[in-house]
Amino acid sequence: MEYFLIIIAAIFVNNIVLAKFLGVCPFLGVSSKISTAVGMTGAVAFVMVLATIVTYLLQKYVLETLGITYMQTITFILVIASLVQLVEIMLKKVSPSLYQALGIFLPLITTNCAVLGVAIMAAMNKDFGLMESTVFAFANAVGFGIAIILFSGMREHLDLVKVPEGMKGVPISLVVAGLLALAFMGFAGIA
Repeated sequence: MEYFLIIIAAIFVNNIVLAKFLGVCPFLGVSSKISTAVGMTGAVAFVMVLATIVTYLLQKYVLETLGITYMQTITFILVIASLVQLVEIMLKKVSPSLYQALGIFLPLITTNCAVLGVAIMAAMNKDFGLMESTVFAFANAVGFGIAIILFSGMREHLDLVKVPEGMKGVPISLVVAGLLALAFMGFAGIA
């Protein structure tokens, strides 16, 4: 039951993008096409889960043991940057089309505050062990994916409808993102 609550809370109630406002750059930047959003979701999910596991272990067994928890942020950033390089190399070999579609946004995972935020939240939560932190990271990655894929579907639909000239592009995208965030607020009483 505890894992179920972690999953529901991370995906719907405390969605990393729509409630915590972390990861907004790829949310707005990569969401113009569903295919690109799905690819970004996969890359972010892989990096987020792996980074959370590695950073959790570093936090508990190195930083806290040595009494250097003040090095947490820089250590976590270095781990995330290394993992993003690994994903970039893998995507270049496995799926060159996805690598090209993601373009500049793949290196942006390095500075994606959602990945860093989840890693820090998981490491700092005293109630979480390694398994809970991993489930938390995976659920946040799913929440990120649901938000960005829903948003990209809405943006693709916006290309088909008549939008006032002054609202085209970023303004209408921000309005739609706000409405999506309001829709997710409806889950607030669940967990």
